[in-house]
Parts: sequence; structure tokens; C-alpha cells
Amino acid sequence: MNDAAHDLHAPHFIGIGGAGMSGLAKILAVRGASVSGSDSKESETVLALRALGAAVHIGHAAEHVPDGASSIVVSSAIRADNPELAAARERGIPVVHRSDALAALMGGRRALAVAGTHGKTTTTSMLAVALGELGLDPSYAIGGDLDAPGSNAHHGTGEIFVAEADESDRSFHKYAPEVAIVLNVELDHHANYASIDEIHESFETFVARITPGGTLVVSADHDGARELTARVAGREDLNVVTVGAAEDADLRVLSVVARGMTSEVTVLLDGEELGFTVSVPGRHYAHNAVAALAAGVALGVRAADLAKALGAYTGVRRRLQLKGEAGGVQVIDSYAHHPTEMTADLEAIREATEGRVLVVFQPHLFSRTQQLAEEMGAALALADASVVLDIYPAREDPIPGVTSELILDAARRAGAEVTAEHDFAAAPALLAGLARPGDLLLTMGAGDVTNLGPEILEHLANVSTNV
Repeated sequence: MNDAAHDLHAPHFIGIGGAGMSGLAKILAVRGASVSGSDSKESETVLALRALGAAVHIGHAAEHVPDGASSIVVSSAIRADNPELAAARERGIPVVHRSDALAALMGGRRALAVAGTHGKTTTTSMLAVALGELGLDPSYAIGGDLDAPGSNAHHGTGEIFVAEADESDRSFHKYAPEVAIVLNVELDHHANYASIDEIHESFETFVARITPGGTLVVSADHDGARELTARVAGREDLNVVTVGAAEDADLRVLSVVARGMTSEVTVLLDGEELGFTVSVPGRHYAHNAVAALAAGVALGVRAADLAKALGAYTGVRRRLQLKGEAGGVQVIDSYAHHPTEMTADLEAIREATEGRVLVVFQPHLFSRTQQLAEEMGAALALADASVVLDIYPAREDPIPGVTSELILDAARRAGAEVTAEHDFAAAPALLAGLARPGDLLLTMGAGDVTNLGPEILEHLANVSTNV
């Protein structure tokens, strides 16, 4: 891959409909580039890109690469035998990784990068919304849509660029932010990291990229984040701001009080208490908002103004997103696919409802299931009942002996009530039959389990009508 090539005046994106790729394509199209690309299927995102003038093909074929392409943009998910990638190499078209393209887009802006094993999308979204609410019009690139297809990115007129920094393939090593957030450091992405030591080394490399005199905002509550703080403590040209409930945190969270699907947060900043509302439930999301507050202050935004503006954030697609209600049952979509995320979302929902909590969980990746099945099963024990689907493979090939049964067995050992459903199409009817008025049902996972929400609601409506 020719990482030195960043000619993006006529880029061709392979997998343009993906969460990270589509955002970059949108910004480049708005900036006047001649954008083209391909994706495996039609989607709302593809339609949004076409509305901006991008030429998007469905399916992958060598002839989709236009003659005038200045570069080919790929993510780590694109396989080496992709016909468009092969055609680009034959024709001598530079191949640019998505992270290099994003780094180029951030050039000349005050970059703020949000990293961590969990919570990146939410925290980046909170900053984008709050800074926009204050009239600063930041550019941003997020791994999820705020409220509509294509809202995962924006080319702003302001000097700030907020970006989600992905550690999964070490691509966040390409960025040189003025301010960086590290929310947590845990072992994940087992196909790319063999140990927690490799994870720590990767995050150290990311922190080393912060510009001299810049700021690291890091959690004071997570063991992995505290270890990272200790490892970078000797750097004299780095300002470190710790945030969390720990007594030694520089920006300390004094309380998080649940108010249904919102939370009231009180923090101690420079010896004074500051309160604000977060319009999503749960301590996990409240702490994301506090990290966003600290990062904005590091950029020179007045704390009281930013705290108030954070209240304008009302969520992002797939992060505890309410899909609807039917038959007295609310259906909420959760992107959680790592045990820590699963636990955080289930605890948040527990605080927000008095009814039963039901889950349909779709494991994501064979490698993750192989390593974390026990912890996933334990997390599902927080629900009143769960249905577990087959593993969503994404970019991976099957691993012998690794199936969702590993999670089911672990969940049963943890005392959970769980059911296996191997027929994806049969899941909505099964779940509608389990639910009763007053329940809250989560579709959980990073795969296509999100598509079940509308179907479950339709079944629930039919059950209610027939009663």
C-alpha cells in the first residue's frame, strides 16, 4: 500500500458505504472532489452519497474504477483479492488507507481525536453536536450516524476537526491531534492484538503522536487507562487531564443521577461544582460526556457553555436508539458487542425502566467470541431473558468449534435465561412472543441484528391487535 500518496481530488472508495469510509467520502465530495466508489449493496448511506454527487456502483468489479481515479481508498476490511484493488495496482493508481485519508483531511485544522476500546462514537458525537450548538461549526468524522444517513461526517467552516480514532488496526497511529481522549484500554480485536501489552504499546504510540504542548484527556477510573497514564507520565510537553469518579481525578464526577432516559451529572472542575444534563441513560454515557467536556475545555471552550451545549446531544444511531413501541413494549437498538459495552448498556437500561429487560444478541466475529464468550454470557445474565443468534462473521472466516453455543453455555453457568435461535428470520416472531406490556427489548450487536427492530415491532403490533 502506498501510504505516501494522498491525492484525493478524484478518490475511488472500495466499500464506500461503510461507517468510516462514507464519512470521508462525504467530506471530500463537499470539498469539491470527484468521488466514486463501490459497495456490496444499496443502502440509505449510498443514496445520501449519490445525492452529494458521488458515483457509487453496487458490487465490486475492475471496471468500476474510473479512468480518472487519482487514488483508491481502502479500509483494513478490504481483502487483497478485491478486483478493484487488483485493477488499481495493475494500473499504478496509488492505494491510500482510510486512516491516511482522514489524516490528510484533518491537516490545517485543530484536531481532536477520540480513542478507546469503547465509547468512541458516542463521545465524538457529543463533541460534534455540542461544538456545533455553540456556533463553532466543527468538521467531524464519526463511526455512526447522529440522526440521519450521511450525518456521520461534516465539512465545517470552523477550525476544529473532531475524529473518531480507531485502534482496531492501529490506524490511529496516523493522526497528530492537538487534543486526544482515551476513554479506556482493554483487550479486543484479537485478530490484530495478541496481548494486552500490545494494546498498551499501541495506545502509547497514539499518545506519542499528540502535538507538543497538546493535551491527553484520559479516564481515571479504568485500570487500563490508568496504566496508560503511568506509562506516559514522563513526557514534559504533554498536558494530562484525568477524568472520572476517582478521588484523584482532575475533573471529578461527583454524581450521576438517572432520570428515566436521561442523566443529571455533577462534576468538580477547578474547585467549583458544575451540573448538566445528558440526554441518554446510564453512568457509562455520562462519563463519556465528562470526557468530552474536558477535551473541549482543553481547546479553549468555556466549561459552563460546553456543559449546557452537551444537553443538545440526543443520541446516535445504534447507541441505545429507540426504534419504536408497540403492544406496550419499547424496542431499543444497541451496538454493544464487547462484554464491557454489553454490561454498560444493560445497566443503563436497568436504571431507565422498571419493566423486564429482554435481549436478542448477535455475537460479532469468531475471534472475539473465541476469546470473550465467558464474559459475554455473564453480561447477558443482567437481562431477564435473552435470545442468542448465530455469530455475525463480518470480515472473518469461521474458526472450528467457535459458535454462539459458547456464549449460551457461559450464560447458563451465570444463571441467565437464554434461548438459541439459529434462524435469523424466525427471531422477530420468537421475541414478540416472549415480550409482554411494560417490557423493554434490546436488539444488541454490531451486525445486522439492527434490522430486526422494525420486524419485531410489526409482530408486536399484530399480537396486540389480535388480543
